[in-house]
Amino acid sequence: MTEAQAGSGTDVVDVLTSDHREFLDLLAQIEHTPDPAQRRDLADTVTAEVMRHAVAEEMFVYPAIEEHLPDGRQEVEEDKAEHEEIVQLMKRLEDADPASAQFLEIVRELQADLTEHIAEEEADQFPRLRAHVPHEKLVEMGAKVEAAKKLAPTRPHPSAPHSALFHKTLGPGVGLVDRLRDKLSGRETG
Repeated sequence: MTEAQAGSGTDVVDVLTSDHREFLDLLAQIEHTPDPAQRRDLADTVTAEVMRHAVAEEMFVYPAIEEHLPDGRQEVEEDKAEHEEIVQLMKRLEDADPASAQFLEIVRELQADLTEHIAEEEADQFPRLRAHVPHEKLVEMGAKVEAAKKLAPTRPHPSAPHSALFHKTLGPGVGLVDRLRDKLSGRETG
């Protein structure tokens, strides 16, 4: 999203919802792709996109949830736990052979976990964010999320903390190393 788009009223909920559609579409493509190399490329792309999304969400959306929503702190802790489960699955997917049945099992498990997480966010959290946070702030958050996704890590890091402080201070360095590794290895990351 460009600055002009942010000014036009596209808010963080629109940005995150669009990401959700992209994840689920990529995962569905994996199911119908017989070529292991294409499966790996799609899996690497979905992993990179989910990582970027999660990091940006933890940096800018979670603080707003904590600040503006009743029981926001508890919701954020639950979301961080769900993010960690998803990171663990993506790490298993990264290590799996794309020609194996195990690879597709992990894809299905990731798809199920993401679908559940997305449903909770879109049905409950996002409407409440729009109800409790001024539109201008949501638009500003959307622009910040888009900018953060450009610097975020593209690989799962199960031992990394899920905190805004970590993502804002060390995350860009981790993201830089990930993007360098992606380029050197020819890994597809979208």
